[in-house]
Amino acid sequence: QVQLVESGGGLEPAGGSLKLSCQASGQPINTRTMAWFRQAPGKEREFVASNRRSGEMIYYLESVKGRFTMSRDNALSAVYLQMDNLKPEDTAVYYCAAAPRLILSTLRLSSSYHYWGRGTQVTVSS
Repeated sequence: QVQLVESGGGLEPAGGSLKLSCQASGQPINTRTMAWFRQAPGKEREFVASNRRSGEMIYYLESVKGRFTMSRDNALSAVYLQMDNLKPEDTAVYYCAAAPRLILSTLRLSSSYHYWGRGTQVTVSS
C-alpha cells in the first residue's frame, strides 16, 4: 500500500505562487507513475500533471502549461507541484495520486490511479 499526504495549499491572490508537496510512504515511488489532479466544487476531477518516472516527459493540463511545474524526488518519496501565476480558476482541492507505471495513453485518466491522498485546498482570490 502507498499512503499519500499532500501539503502546501493555501490562499493566494491572482498572480501568486504556491508549492504543493506530496509525501508518500509504505512503498517506494520510483517505479510508479505519479500525478496531480484537482477538483473544484461542482466539477469533475481534472488531470493536472503526471509523469512515469524521473527523466521522462511530464504531461500537463493545457491551461497550466508554462505556469505549473511538477517534479519528484524518489529518494525522499516525494512529488511536488510548483504553481506560479495562479489564477482564480485554479481554485480547487489538489490531490496526489499514484499508480503502477502507466502507458502514455492512460496517464490523464483518474481511473488509472489506485492510491490517492486526501487533498490540499488551493484558493486563488481575484
